[in-house]
Amino acid sequence: MKVRSLALLGLCGLLAACGSDAPKPQPAKPAAQVPAPDITAPEAPGPLPAWQREISGTLEGVPAGAQVELALLVVDEKSRPQRLLASTTVAGTNRALAFQLRFAPEAFPQNARVELRGRASQAGVLTLRLAPQTISQGTTQNLGNLQMYKAP
Repeated sequence: MKVRSLALLGLCGLLAACGSDAPKPQPAKPAAQVPAPDITAPEAPGPLPAWQREISGTLEGVPAGAQVELALLVVDEKSRPQRLLASTTVAGTNRALAFQLRFAPEAFPQNARVELRGRASQAGVLTLRLAPQTISQGTTQNLGNLQMYKAP
């Protein structure tokens, strides 16, 4: 009889605990404002290690607030990307925009076409593009000033 009473008491306690009122919802806190992305010039990546090579230059015509994506791609005979060798993202400042794209020279394929491609977007909308630049050698190169054009 004692075991039954104890089991019944335990069962009643368990039911009482499960049947309590649901916790009251907390009032919604105002969302903290997300700071705007910093569009200052990026830090220099430091000295070039001996095992890397670099494609560099400046981009003209990039408005402030635009995000520019640059990619070094292996492309096939129909200009379709086959492999990514390196990529970087830089923020526009309404001035000439310097870029540096580092890659491993052993990844640079022999007898294949390699291109530097770029695109710029503002608020998620593609606004500018870079005409594909053919890169013939896996060496450190400065491409000079490159002009961004309106995207079709």
